[in-house]
Amino acid sequence: MGTGHFFWVIFYFASLCSASLANNAKINFREKEKKVLDQILGAGKYDARIRPSGLNGTENLPTYVYVNMFLRSISKIDDYKMEYSVQLTFREQWTDERLKFDDIQGRLKYLTLTEANRVWMPDLFFSNEKEGHFHNIIMPNVYIRIFPNGSVLYSIRISLTLACPMNLKLYPLDRQICSLRMASYGWTTNDLVFLWKEGDPVQVVKNLHLPRFTLEKFLTDYCNSKTNTGEYSCLKVDLLFKREFSYYLIQIYIPCCMLVIVSWVSFWLDQGAVPARVSLGVTTLLTMATQTSGINASLPPVSYTKAIDVWTGVCLTFVFGALLEFALVNYASRSDMHKENMKKKRRDLEQASIDAASDLLDTDSNATFAMKPLVRHPGDPLALEKLRQCEVHMQAPKRPNCCKTWLSKFPTRSKRIDVISRITFPLVFALFNLVYWSTYLFRDEEDE
Repeated sequence: MGTGHFFWVIFYFASLCSASLANNAKINFREKEKKVLDQILGAGKYDARIRPSGLNGTENLPTYVYVNMFLRSISKIDDYKMEYSVQLTFREQWTDERLKFDDIQGRLKYLTLTEANRVWMPDLFFSNEKEGHFHNIIMPNVYIRIFPNGSVLYSIRISLTLACPMNLKLYPLDRQICSLRMASYGWTTNDLVFLWKEGDPVQVVKNLHLPRFTLEKFLTDYCNSKTNTGEYSCLKVDLLFKREFSYYLIQIYIPCCMLVIVSWVSFWLDQGAVPARVSLGVTTLLTMATQTSGINASLPPVSYTKAIDVWTGVCLTFVFGALLEFALVNYASRSDMHKENMKKKRRDLEQASIDAASDLLDTDSNATFAMKPLVRHPGDPLALEKLRQCEVHMQAPKRPNCCKTWLSKFPTRSKRIDVISRITFPLVFALFNLVYWSTYLFRDEEDE
């Protein structure tokens, strides 16, 4: 019994000692991390104003900075201002041999800092930036990781509003390329070079949603610039956006087609219904003009003709043409009425003259007149000349023209104009649609 009690006492003290050693080891580890930070970043030991040496510590080579980013969201693409807003996590990685430290046999993987001014930072800026800001909720969204081999990883979450020059000739059947450009502001390529990180330098969030665009693809490239002060390293990302056409089909194209078709209703109204036809033509014309002005209000004033300008211009022309058609019908109707009145007056005058002649014959029925002979002698030259002039020339019968035969069913010119317009306007509009969609919808991407 005494031996067992002695064994449990020894086991208890051994447990206490092991716990105490573990605690001491943990405390020593944190103290070691603090010592490493003081050792590499202490006062008088590291100068953040001096850039790191080149590859393998070579002084003559530039510092290489590898860049990658994670595209979190694209909030808007503004056609009028020609800009777009994006939120991204931006990362830079480079090697600074002055920051090497002992990893304590692999137990210290990296050191984390939240103050960017403690180490040297590349002077990168976004060349096509209009506005930008950092995120500080709840804490500043930035960190710096220092690895044992001297590698430094800088990561920050930023929101940017960037310029995006657009070519709107094919709007709204267009594709736009918006770039994100990053360059060095003060260090030339002799001192600092930006490179894309190998593998996958740009990542995009999976459920990226845009209201009127679709991100088809993105391309990374280099865009070094030369000025009178030297050559500066530059990186760019080209984002290819395709405009969603369904929105414009419902909001613009279908309403315009409906307005054009409604303007054709006046062709089927009676030519005497002047108030109905005038009000219909003017209403559709004003509605189409309002639709056109609303479309142009959301787009910048450009010097070239857009695809939507062609569509709205032709639709407005068809509506205006329907209104002018009624003016022509009204003129032809009044002209037909005037001709009919003239014919009626002429018939009345002829009837009056016939009545007067019959009355004169009745009063002078007993009078005698000297009659000239109706038949001349065979040798009379005047008779032969008259016979030559009275020759009858027989012509072959012409085939009946179907169009003229069909139009002859409508006796007045005004009615014929309406009937021709009922056929001509839809046919010409259908032909325009065929040419328009084959021109803009099936154009190659190179032409765009």
